[in-house]
Order: sequence, then structure tokens, then C-alpha cells
Amino acid sequence: MAERINITVSAEGIYKDRGSKFLAFAEPICDEESAKKRIAWYKKKYHDARHVCYAYRLGENLWRTKDDGEPHGTAGLPILRSIDARNLDNVLVVVVRYFGGTLLGTGGLMVAYREAACAALDKTAALTEYRPLR
Repeated sequence: MAERINITVSAEGIYKDRGSKFLAFAEPICDEESAKKRIAWYKKKYHDARHVCYAYRLGENLWRTKDDGEPHGTAGLPILRSIDARNLDNVLVVVVRYFGGTLLGTGGLMVAYREAACAALDKTAALTEYRPLR
């Protein structure tokens, strides 16, 4: 298995599809309590959004996802897969959806949440070098 790495900075990304806007935020976290606090902060800040979905990974066996009202497996899991595709650890990705009036379907939602997460995670790579875990 590849060595897991940490991001060292926060970054934002955006993805748009058929009127819906997906705002993504990636940031380093150190424990589950800090992840929960940050998620609550995003929910409060973006209280007017339709959905606030997320995924985080803390070590090999600790991860969480939340679809926040989207069909099961269409938001949190694609976000987590974006994290895992980069072998990242100690990271939270939150994607806020503003509904644009057109249903995207399950496949469209999975693409949208994945692409939004990738946009934020790719910016973290551009802003700093990934740091391997010790």
C-alpha cells in the first residue's frame, strides 16, 4: 500500500453543472473532534445551501462520509474516493451544493461531487508539497 500523505494548507474549488453550484473546501484536520467542529462551522456558514456533504479520513481505519439528503452514496463516497485516490490522510473535504433547479441524477451527482472535491484537493497540491506521514 502506498504511503499516506498529509496536506498542509486549505484550499477551495468549484464545480458547476446545469445551474447547480458545488463549492468544495479541503483542509487538514488532526482528529475527529476537529472534523466535527469544522463541519458544523460549514453548515452554519452555508445555512442557505441545499446540501452540505463531506468526507474525511483519519488513518487507515477511520473515515466518515455524509450525503446530507442527496441519494445514498452519491456525495460522501465520491468525495472520500477523491481523498483516497491521492493517498491523503488527516484531511476533511466539504462540498456545499446550491441547487440550480435541474435534477442531475445519481450519476451526475457522483461526478459533480467528485469533480468539486478534486478541484479543491488539486489546489492543495499546487499550494504546497504533500508531506508524507511518519
